[in-house]
Amino acid sequence: MRNALKNLFHDEQGGEVLEYALIAGLIIVGAIAVISTVGDKVVARWTSMNSSL
Repeated sequence: MRNALKNLFHDEQGGEVLEYALIAGLIIVGAIAVISTVGDKVVARWTSMNSSL
């Protein structure tokens, strides 16, 4: 039992998955921020064009 716990604490295999998940999360948060900023401008332009017709 002691060896199993020792091996569990020294296992570093899941570290890479965690790093990739953090990077993917940062990319998603950045994409949401950009889309929300650009989305407001697109809606304003669409409304302006719609009212001019």
